Amino acid sequence: MRKMKVAMIGCGRISEMYLDVFKELQDTLEVVYAVDKDINKAEKFATEFSGCTALADYRECLDKGIDVFHIATPHNLHPIISIDAMKHGINVLTEKPMAIELQDADRMIQVSKQCGVKLGVIFQTRYVKGCQEIKKLIEDGRLGRIISARSYLSWSRSDGYYLESDWKGTWDKEGGGVLIDQAIHSIDRVQWLVGSEVEWIEGKISNRLHNIIKVEDVAEAFVKFKNGCVYQLYACNCYGYDAPIEIEIVGEKGKAGLKQDLAWVRIDGEEPYEIRDGYDGLSVGPDYWGCSHVTQIKDFYHSILQDEPVAIDGASGRKALVIIKGIYKSSKENKRVCVPFEE
Repeated sequence: MRKMKVAMIGCGRISEMYLDVFKELQDTLEVVYAVDKDINKAEKFATEFSGCTALADYRECLDKGIDVFHIATPHNLHPIISIDAMKHGINVLTEKPMAIELQDADRMIQVSKQCGVKLGVIFQTRYVKGCQEIKKLIEDGRLGRIISARSYLSWSRSDGYYLESDWKGTWDKEGGGVLIDQAIHSIDRVQWLVGSEVEWIEGKISNRLHNIIKVEDVAEAFVKFKNGCVYQLYACNCYGYDAPIEIEIVGEKGKAGLKQDLAWVRIDGEEPYEIRDGYDGLSVGPDYWGCSHVTQIKDFYHSILQDEPVAIDGASGRKALVIIKGIYKSSKENKRVCVPFEE
């Protein structure tokens, strides 16, 4: 079986994760292009793979027989590059968020269907062992009806973090602040675990400590799901360090939660237990990235080779974006927002 030809689009900070993943999957894929507007970054990435060519413009490799685009660019470019690639018959796996506007996300989903190619969105923290265990408990009914959920993220992003980037901390390129960049993973996990569509959203955002940016550095919200679960969330990136993310799901028969790589389960009438995610995969960068990029990427390639549905496809990747955009809208209009809504 021939190896699939791959292009890495965006060779910045998160691309570090892909280096070792691609090397582990060398029997499945061949990295033939590394692309970044900063050609030095592209060249550095390309040197890791024999026969890989560095480019400054992704459009130069659209007609080169590429099978998969991995997209790790500024957020606003995700839909532009994805749609271009899919129209050329290229499968796409993009970093989160899939887009910064819901209509762009919808267009991506539509083009994927029209062109008959796979579209996946990176939400690797769903693959953490403890998260998978809690999802199974909920699906099996062991927690009973889900009543409420919460997530708490308190991280640190200095002014220097934003000054080093020409797109971080902007509405037009990043699409927002702590919600769409840092908290999106915990929001995604909660909505996936609850497993219900959203009924309404009410929230507030603010910028308390970052004077050099206009986007939010703190947010709080309530999200009501159609199954009756009420989800409360808090996120800020002006704390003293990147504290472990905390998630809790409460059901009629018990509760379960996650704290970084540790999951805990308390079911009425049963012995409590914990699950710690074993770092048997690849892990580079901050601890909160985890080691599940390789798991999701393997899963994506399996879906291509076996022509099976993508586990976290465009429709699934869109769900966290709905909540985030709903919080922004609710805060701006100072009222509760029912879903669906117009941006």
